[in-house]
Amino acid sequence: MPPAHELPASTTIGNFELISLSDGIHHLDGGAYFSVVPKMLWSKKLPADENNRVPSGLNSVLVRTGDKNVLIETGIGNKLPEKMAHIYGQPAKLLDSLQAAGLAPEDIDIVINSHLHFDHCGWNTVRRNGSIEPTFPKAKYYAQEGEWHHAHENQRDSVSFFAENYDPLVESGQMQLVRGSAEILPGISVEVYPGHTRDMQAIMIRDGGKTACYISDLIPTSNHLDLYWLMSFDLYPVESVESRKRFYSRAIPEDWLVMFTHDHEIPWASLEQDDRGKITVVDRQKVSRRKRLRT
Repeated sequence: MPPAHELPASTTIGNFELISLSDGIHHLDGGAYFSVVPKMLWSKKLPADENNRVPSGLNSVLVRTGDKNVLIETGIGNKLPEKMAHIYGQPAKLLDSLQAAGLAPEDIDIVINSHLHFDHCGWNTVRRNGSIEPTFPKAKYYAQEGEWHHAHENQRDSVSFFAENYDPLVESGQMQLVRGSAEILPGISVEVYPGHTRDMQAIMIRDGGKTACYISDLIPTSNHLDLYWLMSFDLYPVESVESRKRFYSRAIPEDWLVMFTHDHEIPWASLEQDDRGKITVVDRQKVSRRKRLRT
């Protein structure tokens, strides 16, 4: 059993258990991470190193429904070319994190990718004896069909796609390509939130009157909550803003648990909006104090 401080964080949504897993931390250029936001602003939230790089988490979520194990996102994996591994880092911690949660790759029933950039689906497959094989041999994989088509187009972010992470799964029928909103399992569904890519999907988890949402790169970290704090990696920034508005209009009043794909410190949190319109992470201790005062 791993030491207590190494055990993954967990919470519940109704009868579903959510466990935060990690493929480790890689590093991105701070300017690219925050696009047009001046460094004097973003560096107060996330200081950069001597090379202007900032830490970026690689967060996955394991959902235990009672009879199924669902893995949301699979990190960078261990197949990056040497040059890219040197630039971004390749910590390759996800399988260790899964083991700390008490599971092996063979225990995963479903894998859902929010989109197909290399840092979100790298552990979909592994290279063994010169061939590409599914990392999770018994799992059914899900991604958006539009995202898969986009991955094969000659687009601005073509460097972010590696066909070996998904094409062998599509060809074998192990990956199902869905179109738009779809229910994967009772209580687990996907919805398209365009902006980062045209067909990026959020993963919704609903049970017992509660909702959690893995919003992926639409809001990559808790430092990107402002409507206009986007990333330079967003292909459609105007649509990102509109998608954020749509997301906040539901997530805040309904008290969704928001799961951050790249926050290296906060895997998930609820959000609140103050009188000035500023959106922040809910201080759960403050909420508890409020409840005690009311009673």
